[in-house]
This record gives sequence, structure tokens and C-alpha cells, in this order.
Amino acid sequence: MDTYLIKKSDVTRALTMKDCFEVTENAFRYYGEGAVQMPPKSYLYFADFSGDLRCMPSYVAKIEAAGIKAVNVHPNNHNVNLPTVMASILLIDPKTGFPLAVMDGTHVTNMRTGAAGGIATKYLAKKDCKKAAFIGAGVQAETQVAAMFIARPKISDIAIFDISTEHSHAFAELCQEKYKVNVEVADSITAACADADVINCTTSARKPIVMKSDVAPGAHINAIGADAIGKQELEPAILKAAKVVIDDWVQASHSGEINVPVSSGEFDRKNVAAELGETIAKNLKVRESDKDITVFDSTGLAVQDLMTAWHVYKQVTRGSDKDSLQTVQIFG
Repeated sequence: MDTYLIKKSDVTRALTMKDCFEVTENAFRYYGEGAVQMPPKSYLYFADFSGDLRCMPSYVAKIEAAGIKAVNVHPNNHNVNLPTVMASILLIDPKTGFPLAVMDGTHVTNMRTGAAGGIATKYLAKKDCKKAAFIGAGVQAETQVAAMFIARPKISDIAIFDISTEHSHAFAELCQEKYKVNVEVADSITAACADADVINCTTSARKPIVMKSDVAPGAHINAIGADAIGKQELEPAILKAAKVVIDDWVQASHSGEINVPVSSGEFDRKNVAAELGETIAKNLKVRESDKDITVFDSTGLAVQDLMTAWHVYKQVTRGSDKDSLQTVQIFG
């Protein structure tokens, strides 16, 4: 039997944000229903190279899908012309253990992370959202904005702040051309967040950069950037004032936005309003008024990768599409 080799170009062709939004929403729903076998992600730390490797297995019995993602984070990779984040996904037939496919997981990671922010916006942000702020204007911001407009298509204004003015202006141009909205490149985080209904944070900060005074009543915050011990984008006072929704307690308390305040005793599990999966599966109403501040702490679940990769696999191996794919006999 052959194993499919699915390149980034194949993944990009098969995966729209609309599809990824739907698939990822189902992934959270299955997780909230307890229908997912998924141990917390494990880490290997490469201290000498300022990087790490995360391993993320999962299994969804009801769709007979299983697999594992290996993903690195090396912030200094720009010095060697490589992406900060690179990933590969191995899909396994749960009936036999046979490797069905090895595919590029970098685009999958970017898309499902963007989708998660959009899904959180759908369930947690107030209905009448007019302005969104983006703190960080790199690759991840592009999928965040795509998913945000699925959740809240009537947003009319975007403010952007990034320490790189080049990134800020490039992202501003993309937003203006693709979404036909008013775009401001702000000169500070405070200015970007002013009166924002949705705040998307996608930085690698290790000290709080968004302060409680920056956040307007009723705002929803997608805290995406914190994905390892010591990373932190929000002032802990925001978390204490907000209704905080996480994707998974073990992961969030270890390496999500809440990890630093948890380690210092400023935040614990009783301060969590819900997990996003149970919010979807049980139709929980976390937001009670348009004055509530809500925060989604996204660490990234293996089931998001699995179900997105499974969707790609099904798309590219159906009919004549599979004829253009490379295959290999791993055990040959």
C-alpha cells in the first residue's frame, strides 16, 4: 500500500477558511462532547537554539480519524530564511495503524488557529461589532482576520499595531483590498485598541503588552500568541476582570495566556468561565451583556489539526484529484 505525500500547494488548494471554520467548530464540539482521545501536547526544548518541538496526537472514533502533528517554534528562523513555525502531520488508519498520508502541517496550523479565533468571536463577542484591533500583523493575523469576518461580517473598521511598520502596512493593504473596510495603522497598542469590539493578539510577547486600561467595556479578546511557558500578552488584571474561556485547562495553564498568572497564583481554574468546546457542545451563554469583557485563551488542540488534515486528505484523494499526488511505499 502507498502513503500519500500531500504538499503545501495541495493543502492550500483543498482548504478554504469557510471549510476550515466549519471543520474546526466541529472539532471543538466533539472535544466538548468528550468524543476525542487527545493527550496534552508534549514539548522538546532546544535551549541552545531558542526553539522547541511539540507533538500532538489525537483520535476521533466517530469519524475513524487518527494522527499526530509535529510542530516547531523557532523565533530566530528569519535569520536562516525559514518560517518560525513549521509542521508536518501524519494521518493513521486507526483500524490497522497504516500511515495514510504525510502532509504539510504549516498551512493547516495557520488556518485552524485563525479559525479558532473566529469561532471564539462567534460565540463570545457581542453581536454588534464595528471595530477590530490587531496587535501583531504577521502571517497569523491574516487567518485571524479571514475567520473573524466569517463570524462578524459587518465589522467596518480595523486598527493595526505591529512593532514592524512594514508588517503593519502590508497587513493594512491586504485588509483594505480584500475586506473593503476602513483601516488605520496605529502608532501604539493603546490607540489600536481604543473602542475596539474585538482585539486579536498574535505576538510572541513575554511581558504584558495589552493593559486593562486599553480594553473597552464589552470587548472580546483572542489571545493567540502565548503558546509556551513564560509567554504572555495580556495584563493579568484583564483576566481577573473578564470571562475567560480556554481550549484546554492542562495546555492553557502550562503554556497559554493564563500560564504566567497561574504560576504566580494570580489565576486558577475557578477563574475560568468555560472551555470553548463545552460552550459549543452545551450551548453555554458565557457573555451575559454587551458590557462583559471576554477572553479566549488559544493554545491549539491536536483535534483541530487532525480534523482539518482529515478534511484535506478526503478532498485531495477523491476521484481524479488523487492522480496528481505523490505516493511512497514506506514499508517497501
